[in-house]
Amino acid sequence: MRHNLRAYTPMSLSSSSQSNVSQIASTNKQITILGAGAIGQLIYHQLQSVPSLYKLNLIGREDNSSTLPLAFTGMNGQINNRDALLIGANDCPKMLANTALLIVCVKAYQVKSALEAVINDLPYDAHILMLHNGMGPHIEIESILNGRGLSLGTTSQAALKLSTYHVQQTGTGLTQIGPFTAPALDHQIQNTLLKAITNSEWHQDILPLLWQKLAVNVAINPLTAINNCTNGELNDKKYRDVIYNAVNELVMVAKTDGISLTLENLLERVYQVIKLTANNLSSMHQDVYHQRATEINAINGFVVARGKALRINTPYNQQLLKQVQQIEAKYQPA
Repeated sequence: MRHNLRAYTPMSLSSSSQSNVSQIASTNKQITILGAGAIGQLIYHQLQSVPSLYKLNLIGREDNSSTLPLAFTGMNGQINNRDALLIGANDCPKMLANTALLIVCVKAYQVKSALEAVINDLPYDAHILMLHNGMGPHIEIESILNGRGLSLGTTSQAALKLSTYHVQQTGTGLTQIGPFTAPALDHQIQNTLLKAITNSEWHQDILPLLWQKLAVNVAINPLTAINNCTNGELNDKKYRDVIYNAVNELVMVAKTDGISLTLENLLERVYQVIKLTANNLSSMHQDVYHQRATEINAINGFVVARGKALRINTPYNQQLLKQVQQIEAKYQPA
């Protein structure tokens, strides 16, 4: 699919901070991050590390906004502390009025509800960038954009939350960003992103890259979650048949959807990631371990859904989807 170029609840300022809100809201354009999880905070620290014409803030989960210290541990072990304004729900109409770019860093299944909560507070010339695992939300949110531009991205950077507002970068992978729906992202903001985010690239044709990343995810994420194993254990020959077939189904669906991929290259990439991240536990494994909702519907579920729409059978992805959903259904009540 090509276009022209509340599970999550955001937070509001206390009365003592109203003057600060008014002052900030009336000044320069800003970049706002929706989602203060590990990746959201990582992107925040990276953007804060370079000179920029844009103010920077995050949308939090509380009703009242507040300025809080955010800690960041880099790959070198050095800790940096930065004060960040976390915008509250009651202040979104005022505080988002000057947002030039909204970076959405929530889980795939949270994207639609999170964006619906703030979209009407954004100016009509605001641009939206979505960074999450899997695919699908870009289709789900199309109807609420109301003329705003949309870019999509994928990142192999890794970050771990040591506490609510302390993240540690644990991997320096590639970040790829590109346009999906016009109007295009302002070049000045684009350059700011590429300068701030280490090892980042801009691609005019982003969808093939998202499908390539999805191929890695459809193989590694569900299998590690189902079998309670590290990424490296998937190198065992007992997993080869399901990996091959799950990726092959994705290739067939993508081809019918207008995206040409090479099965051999994708399988080589899958096993390269398995080797390079052998000791790692996938995000889906961790979600299952901690009994959290997974992104299975945006990974194998997306392949299954697109397959149905295009009349392509995807039994291997369907089975992986079903197995993870069965695991989630057995979670113990909190």
